[in-house]
Amino acid sequence: MKKHSGIALFIAALALSASLQAAEVAGVRVDDRLTANGRELVLNGAGLRTKLFFKVYVAALYVPQKSGTAASVLESIDPARINLRLMRDLDAETLHSALLDGLLPNLQEGEQASLQPFLDQLGALMRRINKISTGDTVTLDFTPEGLAVSLNGDARGTVAGGRNARRLLSIWLGNHPVDEKLKKALLGS
Repeated sequence: MKKHSGIALFIAALALSASLQAAEVAGVRVDDRLTANGRELVLNGAGLRTKLFFKVYVAALYVPQKSGTAASVLESIDPARINLRLMRDLDAETLHSALLDGLLPNLQEGEQASLQPFLDQLGALMRRINKISTGDTVTLDFTPEGLAVSLNGDARGTVAGGRNARRLLSIWLGNHPVDEKLKKALLGS
């Protein structure tokens, strides 16, 4: 009898271990931790972005140490990553426009002018990507040096300017996020 209870305990421990390794959002597996730029990052939170009644993407926010406040993530100089797993086809120009639409309401008066060179470089990088298909993952890596963009793990380019890059996180975590429910999910609420 003890042998069977030991096996059951082992199976239960394996199941618990697997559940700690990944989450699932809208049928998309989200890793609990990953390595980016040589640094281990943990999942801060993940959620589904919807627009009207359409599923757009599953977003996952990774940081060195979990945080429940937007300010601590936005003001940090530590690396961060946002993975966007697309739930529908988008061309890169549409994705870039959506990023801008999410960013602009979160800027103070006059900030857009100072960010414009950064935003122009990001737009050029996104246009080179061209098309993003359902199931593709766009990765935005935020470093003190700037922003690195990847598509399905393939590096597509970087844009210099760490503080400018970090402002992009306000799309999801700012005072006027693109989706309030997604903001809460990314902050682990």
